[in-house]
Amino acid sequence: MQNQPRDGEKLTNTNSSHTDSAKYHNNYAPWKKAAASLSLVLLGSGMTLAGGYLAGNQEKLSQSASNLAVSPVNAAPPLPAATDPNFITEVVQRVGPAVVRINSSRTVRSRIPEEFNDPFFRRFFGSQVPIPQERQVQRGTGSGFIVSKDGRILTNAHVVDGADTVTVVLKDGRSFQGKVLGKDELTDVAVVKIQAENLPTVTIGNSDQLQPGQWAIAIGNPLGLDNSVTTGIISGTGRSSNQIGAPDKRVQFIQTDAAINPGNSGGPLLNARGEVIGMNTAIIQGAQGLGFSIPINTAQRISNQLIATGKAQHPYLGIQMVGLTPELKRNINSDPNLDLNVQEDEGVLVVRVIPNSPAAKAGIRPGDVIQKLNGQAVSNPSNIQQFVDNSEIGGQVRLDLRRNGQNVSVAVQPGALPDRVQ
Repeated sequence: MQNQPRDGEKLTNTNSSHTDSAKYHNNYAPWKKAAASLSLVLLGSGMTLAGGYLAGNQEKLSQSASNLAVSPVNAAPPLPAATDPNFITEVVQRVGPAVVRINSSRTVRSRIPEEFNDPFFRRFFGSQVPIPQERQVQRGTGSGFIVSKDGRILTNAHVVDGADTVTVVLKDGRSFQGKVLGKDELTDVAVVKIQAENLPTVTIGNSDQLQPGQWAIAIGNPLGLDNSVTTGIISGTGRSSNQIGAPDKRVQFIQTDAAINPGNSGGPLLNARGEVIGMNTAIIQGAQGLGFSIPINTAQRISNQLIATGKAQHPYLGIQMVGLTPELKRNINSDPNLDLNVQEDEGVLVVRVIPNSPAAKAGIRPGDVIQKLNGQAVSNPSNIQQFVDNSEIGGQVRLDLRRNGQNVSVAVQPGALPDRVQ
């Protein structure tokens, strides 16, 4: 099964359409599959990007998935049963004008085989053989939403990645040249700015308060069908990038059954009150009712950094982890290829420590079992991942460990995630 980007479309040769996907890795042993999920602590979470890709990164992006926000506001609970059945229409009428189409284009050079330039070849074949063009324009389309009256727009990083030109088209038909203020591939968030005033804007909700069963409304431009609306519910929260098959991203995704397709990338996911709770970005290919969005609080945090400095910083400990269960403990202890002996039945097992990382400098070792983080019990890597991602570089994180049957307390200072992890 493949996870496929569906919120936007990868830039490709003119008039072509794309389906981007990220694969589940079913050939791993159960504990290895779980360990492959590196928390934000190491590499970050990932997702299957659903659109807005540039052709130059087609293969890479087709295996990964992708989102952003503004200032948080308390999210609304589900509307009571007596609510006007046309509440979705009211939400769309209010929010629709702030949802935009983002067209990206990129000029690439194609390499002409040396044979075509050979004088003998040209004399023999003459002008009957077409000579490939040196340059091609690749185009893609995604979605976005306006978060400030002066023209700041949030979208997916893959929608604008590598673009020479970015054009923003409003629902009323107006078109503006866009400037990318910054993008972050690790979370697939980007901020685009257009020169305009008094624009319609969205209202930002609070993705930390979401619960399965709440209404979900998606607006975007799938498959060239502008201003399309789909509805559903929140099907789940806190889905790790590894769970959806894109472990190269750093996001805890919202799962929804609201339909998401290529071209939706970067568009808003709304609650029943029309507040943005997520940025649509991914699907699982071949499945139905499995769409994923970046929580708006994550997008907001990253977008604020991009606006302020043009780039995002990601705190990093440098450990690879897996959540312990009695079954996983038995699998690990019975694997002759592992030099690990796990004694605990629960907690988070440190599988690997990156050399010269903050964790290595603090003395954390493979085989350590993390049981508490800053005094709070933890049972899975996502807990640690989320905490570290929200921490400050240079701050302090205290881990309570079990090591060889003994209690150990370690203080770690998160560092900035390096461009390359050993």
